[in-house]
Amino acid sequence: MDLRIMGLDSPIFSTLHHVMDLVDEADKSFNAPTRTYVRDAKAMAATPADIKEYPNSYVFVVDMPGLKVGDIKVQVEDDNVLLISGERKREEEKEGAKYVRMERRVGKLMRKFVLPENANVDAISAVCQDGVLTVTVQKLPPPEPKKPKVVEVKVN
Repeated sequence: MDLRIMGLDSPIFSTLHHVMDLVDEADKSFNAPTRTYVRDAKAMAATPADIKEYPNSYVFVVDMPGLKVGDIKVQVEDDNVLLISGERKREEEKEGAKYVRMERRVGKLMRKFVLPENANVDAISAVCQDGVLTVTVQKLPPPEPKKPKVVEVKVN
């Protein structure tokens, strides 16, 4: 809105108008997702996974193509979130060679899974073979059913 049209062209009104513009700009940038959030969201969308449930465990199978075992991280956050991540870096170009086409994915691979209540976060194992990571999370044993409490009846 141009304040001069309304006859309000004093310095105080132009300063007020400038401050209102700054607030609008701050709102726009404050609501925008961070660069890290966008990168992580893309990594999670591009990392396929299968989850299987067995009687005694949960098994997470995640494609991690081209990653070495040392480049893969498996960890538990917040006591119940399984985080699987890794990053494949672009190969260094050898002298005299240049890419004609580059289709293989490079960058971060990541998935997060909220573990069920009966997951034993102290019994997790991970094996990577042929670019496929298999993470096994053992289940906690089911709680024993409560036995009924017997109350002795006395004679009065």
